[in-house]
Amino acid sequence: MPGWTARARDPIFWNDVTQLAKTVLAAVLAWVLATSVFELPQSFLAPWAALLVVHATVYRTFSRGVRQVAAAVTGVLLAWATGNVLGLDTAAVVMVLALGLAIGALPWFGEESTAVAATALVVLTTGFSDNDGMLVSRLADTAIGIGVGLLVNLLVWPPLRRRTAVVALDRIDDAIGVLLVDIGRGLTDGCSDEDVDDWIDRTRDLDGELDNAWSLVRQARESARMNPRRSAHELRDPRQWYSLLRRMEQAVAETRSMARTLGHETTCRDDWADPFRAGWVALLVAAGEAVKDADPEPLREVRSRLNVLVDQIGAQEPTPELWPVFGGLMINLRNILDAMDEVAAANPLGQPPLPLSTVVRRRARVAAGGEAAE
Repeated sequence: MPGWTARARDPIFWNDVTQLAKTVLAAVLAWVLATSVFELPQSFLAPWAALLVVHATVYRTFSRGVRQVAAAVTGVLLAWATGNVLGLDTAAVVMVLALGLAIGALPWFGEESTAVAATALVVLTTGFSDNDGMLVSRLADTAIGIGVGLLVNLLVWPPLRRRTAVVALDRIDDAIGVLLVDIGRGLTDGCSDEDVDDWIDRTRDLDGELDNAWSLVRQARESARMNPRRSAHELRDPRQWYSLLRRMEQAVAETRSMARTLGHETTCRDDWADPFRAGWVALLVAAGEAVKDADPEPLREVRSRLNVLVDQIGAQEPTPELWPVFGGLMINLRNILDAMDEVAAANPLGQPPLPLSTVVRRRARVAAGGEAAE
């Protein structure tokens, strides 16, 4: 049950469910229109074309729709021409595949490089006819599928990828906070070279998550283009998200630099100057907890305490070879605090409720109204 609860709160899961339902709806509607309304023979091309057209965003549906229309129509015409010349045999299949892939390899078709060959192969092998009426029928099937796919993606809950981008951003700043806390506690308990390597590897994992978040933000921006929903306007130029991602990129880079400094042979030993070791590690843990909690006030407090620590260490005379270590670690922590301050202030980012949350709240209101009536 906890697994299902987590999935019910996962926006990526709901986006996948919504997209699946819309794709099925578009394919079924296209099939019904082709078979029951227009009574076209062999109407398999209608749901086939609908499946090709329904994409993750409205803009992509239309921008790729032209290529898909051209690919599907080219495939139908290629199958018709090949069938007229060679009939239906092995040579015809080879010809259709070779020509279809060659045409699809043209730069204009882009990501639809196999659509021409796939459509031609399906049309040729499912019952070729040299009847011109059959050609018109199959072109009509294709047009119905494409039209239905475009309309369904435009009119039935046009997707906005805001929630997935927001969740990705929130997860990254939480992971940064957890890593900072782990580094601080590792220094308290005594760290090894393996611990340092693990911290560096975790920053690389965060780089991968940042790359994914950037792609989700770009997809969210794309989902707002040509989208009729009123809430789409704010996503057409999500400058705040760009700023937050850049700040988290800096925090991750500073954390990696910090971990590499800690990998110096002297830093994980007990010969650190006690005032700096105790003070800096405490600030690092406090900073990590504040980043996890997305609370800017504790971050500002840690920043002030770091300034005090700098003054204290500056008044002492530590071992000369430790000066670069202390300076590097304090600069790393200061830059992390400065970068994550605005991230914490912006968190949590606004997002619409999940479908299940909406249903639960609606039922709660209904139940509360019933109890009040009693």
